[in-house]
Amino acid sequence: MAGAVAAGVLAVALTGCGVSGGSPTPAPGATPSAATGLRYVALGDSYTIGTSVEPPERFPNQLVVALGAEEPTLRLVANLGVNGYTSADLIREELPALDALEPEFATVLIGVNDVVQGVPIETYEANVVTTLDALLDRLPADRIATVAVPDYTVTPSGADYGDPLQQHDGIVATNGVMERLAGERGIAFVDILDLSLRAADDRSLIAGDGLHPSGAQYALWVERIGHVVEGLLRG
Repeated sequence: MAGAVAAGVLAVALTGCGVSGGSPTPAPGATPSAATGLRYVALGDSYTIGTSVEPPERFPNQLVVALGAEEPTLRLVANLGVNGYTSADLIREELPALDALEPEFATVLIGVNDVVQGVPIETYEANVVTTLDALLDRLPADRIATVAVPDYTVTPSGADYGDPLQQHDGIVATNGVMERLAGERGIAFVDILDLSLRAADDRSLIAGDGLHPSGAQYALWVERIGHVVEGLLRG
């Protein structure tokens, strides 16, 4: 990082227009009234809530559409993602909402703000253990999918903050932790890092804020995530 000021500025940028505090609530575009499909809850940060894209463009919404209506499928009952959240925020604010939501399937994408804020990788690892084990208390392993953190450093805004190589390495390390801990628990890990790197040459994959993924990039993610989730649901 280029220093505390740069880190603070980037943290604000990653939070978009939202406030990083407060309790998460079901997001627009969720389908709590749908009669069919496993109850799906998405946990995470700006990449889950889809900062700077419309609700239908968010990856959880696109995932539900991609799976179609044929059972078994998903219905999105809540997107708990909040701009700027770290793994600690997810534990404090999102996990407590699960009991009332009664999820039957969950996705987790968390870690970019841990990298931005310089959270020690050991702390992130402990938080991932807490998160995954809390989910396993409620769901079988084949009803959970984890998703890699994308690389924001290739975007027009992201590359302006800190050393891109250093931040890229932090993201890779973070993804390695999630992949290893998920694998140890029999939980799927979907690596979309390479898809996010395409934004270096294709600006259509970047949202209007110059930092977050566009709906088009999320569609690429969903091609990969959907294949994994379909395998989990339909064997």
